[in-house]
Formats: sequence, C-alpha cells, structure tokens
Amino acid sequence: MTSSQLPTRDGVGPSTVGLPGGHWASVIDFFLERFPTVDREVWLQRMRDGLVLDEQAQPVPPDAAYRPHTRLYYYRHLPVEPRIPFEAPVLFQDAHLLVVDKPHFLPTVPAGRFVQETLLVRLKQTLGLDQLAPLHRLDRETAGVTLFAIQPAGRGAYHALFTQRQVHKHYEAIAPWREGLPAVYRSQMVPGTPFFRYAEAPGEPNSETHIAVIERQGDWARYRLSPVTGRTHQLRVHMAALGAPIRNDRFYPEVVNIADDDYRSPLQLLARSIAFTDPVTGEARQFSSARTLEI
Repeated sequence: MTSSQLPTRDGVGPSTVGLPGGHWASVIDFFLERFPTVDREVWLQRMRDGLVLDEQAQPVPPDAAYRPHTRLYYYRHLPVEPRIPFEAPVLFQDAHLLVVDKPHFLPTVPAGRFVQETLLVRLKQTLGLDQLAPLHRLDRETAGVTLFAIQPAGRGAYHALFTQRQVHKHYEAIAPWREGLPAVYRSQMVPGTPFFRYAEAPGEPNSETHIAVIERQGDWARYRLSPVTGRTHQLRVHMAALGAPIRNDRFYPEVVNIADDDYRSPLQLLARSIAFTDPVTGEARQFSSARTLEI
C-alpha cells in the first residue's frame, strides 16, 4: 500500500511516516516525539476520526501499540486557504489524459502554504479523479497548457515523452524589445539564492531555449520561446540574462515585492501550446491555451 493508492480527503492524499526501531510503547508516544508541534489531543482526535491508517488501510486506534519497521498514513487537518480567484478550464479529457488551461498565480501541486488552492487538488475535488498526477509543472506565476495523467498505468509512457524530448512546447512572453537577441540561447543553470531562484554559472550548458520575435510595439515585444530543455525558471532566467526580463517578473533579474500577490500584474509568460504523439492511443495531440497576453 502506498499513499497514492489511498483515497483523498478534500482532494488531498494522506501523508506517510515510517516507524523505525525504538523505545516507544505506543503510536501516540512516537507521534508526540516525531511531531512535537502537534498536541496529543490532535492525534487522538485524528485516530478517533479514522484519519490514521496502517499498511492495510485499517484505522489505527488511539491505544495502538508501537510496531517498528512498519508504515502509517495520516490525513492532516488543513486550514482554510484564501481562494485564488481564477479558474482552470478543461481543454481535453479522455480515459488517460487531462489537459487544462492553468491560470496565473495557481500552483500546480501542493507546496509551502498552498495545499487546497492548487491546480492538482482542485481538479481532484471537482472531477473526482483521485489518481490524477501532473506530467509536468508550470511555475505558479506562469499560465497555460498543463497535462495530467488520469491512469497510474499510463504515467510512465507520458513521462517518457518529456525525458526523451518528444514534447514540443511553445510559450509566449511580453518583455522589453531588444535588437539582436540570439535565435538560440544556452547556458548552465544552477540553484541560486534565495533558495527559490536559479542562476547561470560557467560550464557546459544544461539548458537551451529558442527565441523569436512575434511582434513589436514600441519598447515592448511579444516573444515566442521554445524550450528544448525543461529547467525550473529556465525561460525567466534566460530572458533576464539577455537583458529582456519578462514583464512583471518578481524574481528576475532581482527579487522584488514577493510578500503578496498582485493579481492585477501577472507574470507575462504563457504556455501557449504543446504537441506530441500520444503514447497510449497513438494519436497526434496538439493543445493551445485560450488565454492572451497584452503588450
């Protein structure tokens, strides 16, 4: 049994913890030492509510003895999160694949302070697809076409498309007009500071982006960005390095004003289209976002 095989609760799957060898007489004793910020009564109530399960997916009672070298699953009590006021229309769905048009500001998967207000959890809640899994991830600040696998059995085949670079992705970005930008830009990308940023470093390139100008209006231009590799923040890092940071980017070239979201000023980066041959059905697939970016 794995956490992904257990049902979700409000669209969120259970967390898991392994029980090592040790001196604990009861599960409660272990939980209190392992999670010192969670009160005893909280764990007791979770057990009474059937929110702590063993490896056979059976509820663990409040007086359960400690059994080392086993695994437990538990559902957290989730705080109410402020609603991110944007929707994600479904572009396509069959028995294997789900394609949605992600809005700006909505994270793809739970992370940090975002759990229920994420694209994955929302889709699980509204569509009832407990086994749904993202095939790739857009930055929270980026909007556009996002793919999910519906059946666990098909995930590996879809993931292989990305690792083998058989998925053709095109983005649009609004950024300052710069004459003479290269048609292809490559660099070595590495983790930067603070922890959520990335940077360029000397060395063999591990990232590649194709760049073209779609249109120009005064000091601004609409760019077509086609990543060959899929590094986190790749397009944002590359455009900033070329002296054309994407409009409303709060991370690049410098971190600015990240305390609160300004819904009036989304990052002007859009995953416009994605195309591939479906490894399950053999059909040619091409999906495009209905969203627009204004120069």
